[in-house]
Amino acid sequence: MLEPAYQADVVIVGAGVAGLSAAHRLTDAGVTTTVLEAAPCVGGRMATEKVDGFRLDRIGQLLSTAYPELALTPGLDALVLRPFAPGVLLHSDGRRQRAGASAAAGSAGGARGALHAVRALTSAPRPGSLSKPRPGGARAVAALPRVRAGAPLGTAVDQARLGAALTRIAAMPVDRLLRRPESPAAQALAARGLPARTIDGFLRPLLAALLCDPDLTTSSRCADLALHAFAAGRLCLPEGGADVLPELLARTLPAGTVHTGVRVTSVSTTSVTTAEHGVFRCRAVLVATDARTAAELLPGLRVPDFHPVTVLHHTTDEPPATGGSLVLDADRGGPVAHTAVISDVDPSRAPAGRTLISSTVLGAPPPGVDTAVRIHLARLYGVPTARWETLAVHHTAEAVPAMRAPHDLRRPVRLLAGLYVCGDHRDTSTVQGALHSAHRAARSIISDLTATASLHTADPTPTLRHPTPAAA
Repeated sequence: MLEPAYQADVVIVGAGVAGLSAAHRLTDAGVTTTVLEAAPCVGGRMATEKVDGFRLDRIGQLLSTAYPELALTPGLDALVLRPFAPGVLLHSDGRRQRAGASAAAGSAGGARGALHAVRALTSAPRPGSLSKPRPGGARAVAALPRVRAGAPLGTAVDQARLGAALTRIAAMPVDRLLRRPESPAAQALAARGLPARTIDGFLRPLLAALLCDPDLTTSSRCADLALHAFAAGRLCLPEGGADVLPELLARTLPAGTVHTGVRVTSVSTTSVTTAEHGVFRCRAVLVATDARTAAELLPGLRVPDFHPVTVLHHTTDEPPATGGSLVLDADRGGPVAHTAVISDVDPSRAPAGRTLISSTVLGAPPPGVDTAVRIHLARLYGVPTARWETLAVHHTAEAVPAMRAPHDLRRPVRLLAGLYVCGDHRDTSTVQGALHSAHRAARSIISDLTATASLHTADPTPTLRHPTPAAA
């Protein structure tokens, strides 16, 4: 029997959420797809370590129920999102005070681009009840803890101005946000017309947590998108750990689509060469790896700077009471950017009767990071932490691609006819950005393959010319 001209229509290099979601869109369009992953498991940076019944995220990026791609991506129908309590708890001057809750809840139902689940989340169902699954998307578990709000941030007038600003940005169309003048986020905040106390005590620590950027060098447009998602929805986590999302995508692909432990050494428009299994021939190649690996396979591709992230996980027999809230330090008096009693938000991440507290340090961690974090957490939670047990300390030097101004939010995903790239480094450095870049890449591949098929139908021997490579 003659060997076939190709072994798959498309070979995808990388089984992170971008590569796996692209595989879903391609297979749904009738395009045969093979996914090759060098690691022994799928997920990439969305990894979760299992320790004594605890599920510990390595990076723990915050998600939002207002991420459209969580609802639009095929294969995520069974994804369960566990929301934090509305808004955030700010620690300032020895007190904790809730901020951003009324704006997030009040604007969620009408904000353009918000997920259907946001309405269910803000309607205050009985604790423990489940929202109905959204057609074609994730469903959210709505259990709203009753936490009394503390003193307002600033005066009543300051709080009202903040609520109005969040309501406006929640309702603002994304294309209008992207037309705003671009500058570093820290510089843009000063021009927002809000009091300095509101900016320094709320917006700066909030954006640092959302963007993993303590210095706020991120493009103001990316910062506006992050605030839009915060105000239009609810901060949330995937139930069971970050790795549940890529594992769900992989599990719902056709059997035999994903191959782990296969290291790709080179790519072209019609083949992928591997170290262990020779050459895979195909009609198109999609590189869906991290930015550095993508640049090794695609010389000339720009490698961005990265924000390092360190996540520390602790357990204690006497958990602090936060009502399932994300806690930020308005005074920025220590290394912790944000922390939460994660087992209150998602009980599945800890054994029954145990507590999981996860804290994130942005930038280079200080010497003796665990001790420094415990000291800071004692102030933030108002309880002794010396006897807390450390479960894990995860440091990721290249955790999140930097999005410094000027930042192209829609970097090209089509490099040549037959050669494509996607990932959070081609969009925004979020799960939403990774999924959206995969959406764009899959759409481009399907369009090109359809056009090629049409040419072959019209002329059995057409002459095709590769276009000039797009700016990488």
